[in-house]
Amino acid sequence: MAGTVYGRSLRVAGDAMDEAILVYLRKTFNLHIGERTAQQIKFELGSAMPLDEPLQMDVKGRHVVEGVPRTVTITDADVRAALSEPLRQIVQAVRESLERVPPELSADIYDRGVVLTGGGALLRSLDKRLRVETGLPVLVAENPLTSVVLGAGMILKDFSLLRRVSAN
Repeated sequence: MAGTVYGRSLRVAGDAMDEAILVYLRKTFNLHIGERTAQQIKFELGSAMPLDEPLQMDVKGRHVVEGVPRTVTITDADVRAALSEPLRQIVQAVRESLERVPPELSADIYDRGVVLTGGGALLRSLDKRLRVETGLPVLVAENPLTSVVLGAGMILKDFSLLRRVSAN
């Protein structure tokens, strides 16, 4: 028998991570950057765990106080510090979800694991961090950016599939 036992959508991924980077650079370096730059930083330096080889990047923005252009060099450690709160929220949500699953099904989750979808799933080592902090097998969807849309499309094509996977 297949079906959804518990589902939770967490809106603490891509955009929240970008915002966390914006705030961190403003507070730590007095540097104001745009959303596009924050996203680029996340893609190039972002990670959920320390990297084998440190990365760094020059970031251009506007000095918050002086209002003049400024360039600072940031590291992957800076970005991890910026992302610490959103990552903590993601780990906490997984733990809370595990607590809400009926006890008789928790063994299945520990056997099969969880699947990450969405753009946030592409953050380096997010799957590894979740594995370390929860003890669960963690997989990233084959195409995390479109997997949810493709699944919704499958349901729309075949409503009997919806009945098979719905909780009710």
